[in-house]
Amino acid sequence: MGDPLSADFVEAVAGFATGVVVLTVRDGRDDLGTTVTSFMSVSLEPPMVLAGVASSSYLAEVLSRADRWAATVLGAGQRALAGRFAAEGRPSARLLLASEPHHRGELSGALVPESGLTAFECETRQCVEAGDHVLFAAEVLATDYVARDRQPLIRVNRRYLAPS
Repeated sequence: MGDPLSADFVEAVAGFATGVVVLTVRDGRDDLGTTVTSFMSVSLEPPMVLAGVASSSYLAEVLSRADRWAATVLGAGQRALAGRFAAEGRPSARLLLASEPHHRGELSGALVPESGLTAFECETRQCVEAGDHVLFAAEVLATDYVARDRQPLIRVNRRYLAPS
């Protein structure tokens, strides 16, 4: 990070407003998850999304072999949940969701928090290495729920914001 361009790039992209998503996957007897802000819709036919995960993370390793996972778009009241899933050295997703209403996705087996805006059950179709991240392009197998009455959680300038 000694390169001035790198520092400028980090500052520039911090200004991008993004939605906040908790990505979860079942790995045998354990459940893993992380907060991601690199998530977007990429296709309607078939319905597909793209999620970026740090390539050095254990989650990227698990996602490369477990092709079904869930992505929950968080609501404005879920800052604490986003923070728990973003923390270094975080425990199992089961422990992180112990006090939150949640269930297992029917198609993915992944844990799905129930109080977000929506949740997708996904199946990876392609992995692309992109710098220090791996991009997982996935077909959406099901929309677990849609809560249009809730406001989204947004991240910009390294802070979580709720729209007013």
